[in-house]
Amino acid sequence: MVVLPPLQYSIVKALIEANQPIDADSLAGKLGKRAEDIMRDLEELRSRGLVNLEHRPVNKVSLTSLGEAYLKNGLPEERLLSHLRSIGGRAKVGELARLTGLSDEEFAAALGRLRRLNAISLTGDSVTLTGVEEGLRAYVNELKGLLAGIRGEVEYPGELPSIVEEARRRGLVKVRQVRRVLASPTQGLMELYRSGELSSARVITSLTSADLASGAWRGGVFKEFDLTVEVPLRPIRRRHPFTQFLDHVRDELVAMGFEEVKDNHVDAALWNFDVLLVPQYHPARRETDVFYVENRLKPSEAPGDVMGRASGEHRAVWGYGWSGEEALRILLRTHTTLVTIRQIYLRGRGEYRLFSLDRVYRPDTPDPTHFMEFHQLEGIIVGRGVTFRNLLGFFTELAKRLGLGRVYFKPAYFPFTEPSVEGYVKHPRLGQLEVFPGGMFRPEVLRVVGLDRDYKVAAWGVGIDRLAMVVLGVDDIRTLYTNNVREVESMRGVAWVV
Repeated sequence: MVVLPPLQYSIVKALIEANQPIDADSLAGKLGKRAEDIMRDLEELRSRGLVNLEHRPVNKVSLTSLGEAYLKNGLPEERLLSHLRSIGGRAKVGELARLTGLSDEEFAAALGRLRRLNAISLTGDSVTLTGVEEGLRAYVNELKGLLAGIRGEVEYPGELPSIVEEARRRGLVKVRQVRRVLASPTQGLMELYRSGELSSARVITSLTSADLASGAWRGGVFKEFDLTVEVPLRPIRRRHPFTQFLDHVRDELVAMGFEEVKDNHVDAALWNFDVLLVPQYHPARRETDVFYVENRLKPSEAPGDVMGRASGEHRAVWGYGWSGEEALRILLRTHTTLVTIRQIYLRGRGEYRLFSLDRVYRPDTPDPTHFMEFHQLEGIIVGRGVTFRNLLGFFTELAKRLGLGRVYFKPAYFPFTEPSVEGYVKHPRLGQLEVFPGGMFRPEVLRVVGLDRDYKVAAWGVGIDRLAMVVLGVDDIRTLYTNNVREVESMRGVAWVV
């Protein structure tokens, strides 16, 4: 006879009656409980071989304010095409941009999308309808059909459909991943139930004086204790392997002649974006890609010389009306480049090597290689004779010191460096990981922070969490931040961890 506490008996009875896997939320609802109220009992039933538990990831998709606006007013490419038709199917780019009323970013993206779908052709600064709209019509119908079908949150088990990924890239939907717990009865439980060897009673695990006085113990079953079982031994305490890895990287950089610097986690967009020549219409500055804070700096609280030079360079390089108010927006930093670029402004001329290893924040959807809060290793090499070869040599030497193997380089583009490069190392299961982006700061960037033109700066930003995944043998970036003892113990040991 197997005796279960009343709640556990209710759980197994509901599972048997369902005769199919049922998620913990639905199961709890049937019992008039919350899911968190029954999770401990489910785990205990699983450990006794009575219940199977399956943890299944589920993506919950909901509309953003931008998605709601596009669903109501039409996609930018629809509006652009409609205006182009209204003026005869041919127009100058500038004329069409003014007519549509779209932002610079929306217009450029819509123009590029229509061109890729062969709905328009571009010749010089003229836009012409091609009359080929099958691809565009299919794309718009699929995307708007998705947006129209989302009420509240829509669940997608497993991989997201490509159209949902497209909507997420465009900032029209937001995705959050949850883990759904599915429970089902084991064969052993079914046999116990059919044979009548399953019953319910209060299981007493501790006996109090109140139980003895009231006689409540008479209606219960005492849980057996095996005093011969050895107490499990815990391993000797040590620091988290990821923390040790970060300290090891710091030691290696100091040994290579670098000095560590730190700065604010909350700062102005001026230092996070504008001094780096990231245009104020760039997608990386959207609220779907940045954690903005409601407060704003006052103009008097920002360096006037930097504000003035930033305004001049943005207008000269990108040709738009730069906004000082936008530059004073407060945000959680998206990278640590703002730490090193401000050091150039503060230190000015000289020969120095600096690095910053600290946390940064981006509203990414968590997956095996992305997280909303992660570490970035940023650094600069400043001097008269610094070249692009110094940067490539630094990446190669750092990879060698960390035991990462060969680094594969390919050209890249960043708004604030030229030339630019991306370096990749190989993860045994995830394949090639991009971990070494960098380049030479553009002269315009150095002018904004007031550095003499005779000086050159090699700058780099290392995806240090991804490097840790390679070194520690971890497949999921979220594991680096776990406090689960078993997961921590499973991390690969390395020679420098003591």
